Amino acid sequence: MEKDKNTFYSHNLPSTKMDAKVLAKRDEKIQVAMIGLCGCWGCTLSFLDMDERIIGLLEKVTITRSSLTDIKRIPKQCKIAFVEGGVANEENIETLEHFRENCDIMISVGACAVWGGVPAMRNDVSLQDCLTEAYVCNVGAVPEDKPVIPYHKDLPRITNKVYPCHEVVKMDYFIPGCPPDGDAIFKVLDDLANGREVDLPTSLTRYD
Repeated sequence: MEKDKNTFYSHNLPSTKMDAKVLAKRDEKIQVAMIGLCGCWGCTLSFLDMDERIIGLLEKVTITRSSLTDIKRIPKQCKIAFVEGGVANEENIETLEHFRENCDIMISVGACAVWGGVPAMRNDVSLQDCLTEAYVCNVGAVPEDKPVIPYHKDLPRITNKVYPCHEVVKMDYFIPGCPPDGDAIFKVLDDLANGREVDLPTSLTRYD
């Protein structure tokens, strides 16, 4: 489909170029990307729960595409990718496959990415029943309004069920929890950033 000449995307807008020396220094570091699919973003908050330890890690890693940096595209091949959230629509599938193609190590973070989490509760009913309950039989619906199940070409098509990430692409590591502790995320990232085999002790894992 041809792009409307009046349509602009944020990553194509003019921007101030970064100092060449700063950019070169960033490129020397380990590239880390992050993405949230179908979830609550609680795992991103756990990433921030590493607190001041993030400062030390930033000596070795650069966080590129993520909700923290607001970078919309993976600018170059990444070493490590953190993925939170399950796969609930076709856009999630496309995003996850793009990450798999452009990231060496993929990590499922949190219950939704690992096994589907709360969003996967809809897997016990058909998609039609789920949408009907949400939009047609919703007790919060305005009585005089005609119930409509949303459909538009710009809305991602919902999948029949919610999938954990490893059922869509190969994932290399898993950090369970809802959400996992910041200590667990730090341990995994610190191991990888320092070239160690990932060794996540059971004392740092959660399955709630």
